[in-house]
Amino acid sequence: MTKIKLDDIDHQILDILIDNTRVPFTDISKRLLISAGTVHVRVKKMEDAGIIKGSSLNLDYEKLGYSFIAYIGIYLEKNSMTMEVLDSLEAIPYITVAHITTGKFNIYCKLRARDTKHAKDLIFMIDDIEGISRTETMISLEESINDKKRLMHSIFNDL
Repeated sequence: MTKIKLDDIDHQILDILIDNTRVPFTDISKRLLISAGTVHVRVKKMEDAGIIKGSSLNLDYEKLGYSFIAYIGIYLEKNSMTMEVLDSLEAIPYITVAHITTGKFNIYCKLRARDTKHAKDLIFMIDDIEGISRTETMISLEESINDKKRLMHSIFNDL
């Protein structure tokens, strides 16, 4: 995979978009003193290169009634069942993240639920997936840091 070269203008455009993906290209062009067409072409170039992959929507899950977060470590009966188990986990929309891991667990995932009863039902559903021998659940008391923007700014400052 070839590394894409970004110049200072590309970095400045990305810095602005990291903070707010909904900023109109005309606003970016005014801030950077370049044409809106230039912004459009450069963003399109970064999308085509796979550097920019869509944009995201941030929701307040608490206001939507989904404030319960749990992390589940999954032990598999056999490592060869990893992909089948991941397919089954992906079918559960309340599992928002899943990682194949080394160490104690084979798979580690994040679950978002309405409350403890809903979480219990989901955890039992996960336990019933063929190929899972057992799980360990950790309940999140508070999500203290959830800020991808800092990481993205650091990455682009390092380039």
